[in-house]
Amino acid sequence: MTQLEMARGGRISEEMEICAGQEEVTPEFIRKGVEDGNIVVVRNKRHTSVQPLAIGKGLRTKVNVNIGTSGDHMDLELELEKVRISETAGADTIMDLSTGGELGPIRRKIIKATSLIVGTVPIYQVATKMLNNRKAIVEMTEDDMFDAIEENGEDGVDFVTVHCGVTQRSTSCIKEEGRVLGIVSRGGSILERWMYYNKKENPLYERFDRLLEIAVKYDMVLSLGDGLRPGCLADATDRGQVEELILLGELTKKARNYGVQVMIEGPGHVPIKDIEANVRLQKSICNDAPFYVLGPLPTDIAPGYDHITAAIGGAIAGSAGADFLCYVTPAEHLRLPTLEDVKEGIIASRIAAHIADIAKGVPGARGKDLAMAQYRKNFDWDGQIATAIDPGKAEAFLERSESAKEEGCTMCGEFCAIKLGRKDSISV
Repeated sequence: MTQLEMARGGRISEEMEICAGQEEVTPEFIRKGVEDGNIVVVRNKRHTSVQPLAIGKGLRTKVNVNIGTSGDHMDLELELEKVRISETAGADTIMDLSTGGELGPIRRKIIKATSLIVGTVPIYQVATKMLNNRKAIVEMTEDDMFDAIEENGEDGVDFVTVHCGVTQRSTSCIKEEGRVLGIVSRGGSILERWMYYNKKENPLYERFDRLLEIAVKYDMVLSLGDGLRPGCLADATDRGQVEELILLGELTKKARNYGVQVMIEGPGHVPIKDIEANVRLQKSICNDAPFYVLGPLPTDIAPGYDHITAAIGGAIAGSAGADFLCYVTPAEHLRLPTLEDVKEGIIASRIAAHIADIAKGVPGARGKDLAMAQYRKNFDWDGQIATAIDPGKAEAFLERSESAKEEGCTMCGEFCAIKLGRKDSISV
């Protein structure tokens, strides 16, 4: 049985019990959320070496890290080091988005190397295999697509991004309305070209039941991808994006009826005034399914700083109800991220997620900030560092004031307001 089938039968699974302990909620809260579809419990039946993870309403906002090789950089050891950094920096999940080399062995080594939940985009494997065999990507077959998804499930992948809403109808909306940047999703563009060349409908949409059969077999969560997400502010919330979302809402209902858990992926580049509306639109159309957003990025002109741009958008989206943030690094739009890029991206997204958790009233979130305030009041430097989202950076930056007898930092010294505010302090 899948987690959804057990929840509907009134059963609390071992995975739900574990997630409840992680989230400081009751097991029944998790079970009811899974039954209603606003929570997903993520773990492939074959991936028993990791702890399950719950994503959704009333829970801590999660952070995903994207890693993986490319055709220009096929250094697996570097990607495995990114896995280690992802764990130490506090990421919740890892997505292997490799597009260079032999993807099956790369994926299996990444899964083996991490204690985190792992996601993939199987269409990348098919496209890469075509190129490795000196074939055009559009020559892939329907069986190639589903076989790759099956292989990912067999390897223990916990959730897969599948671009089921990229259809002849939704892509025609983009062509009819016109876009500045067109389709910016790799998976979305691959499927659009395949449909155009083969004069066929997207198999992931047309044969959705076949996809559900695979997902049920492994209890693999389907992350219904936003293949038509906007790649710039000018394209945000256009007909193509909304048409795709409507289709994903319909597929969400079908998946749940089949016993498959679903979350929905969202934009992308969105003006700040429209972020909350995008979240509310998704929750309404997709019956409150967990929402997984890339950023979103509320400006297009900050290359090199897009981790900050995404953190701003992510905090707003999370506060409005988004459940899962995909990190963005300073290297976004520019290059494959370095180890330092990965760490900075994770920390920025974790800051956004924590801000969102405070706004949503997630259990335990506000307590960390209160603890930090108390540590600062008492000049407890060890406590401050331990409570920081990035303790290493906090410790590296700390300079205690000699003039204030280490009861302040070098910013204020003897003029430290907290020290001056004490009753036993001598007025200046």
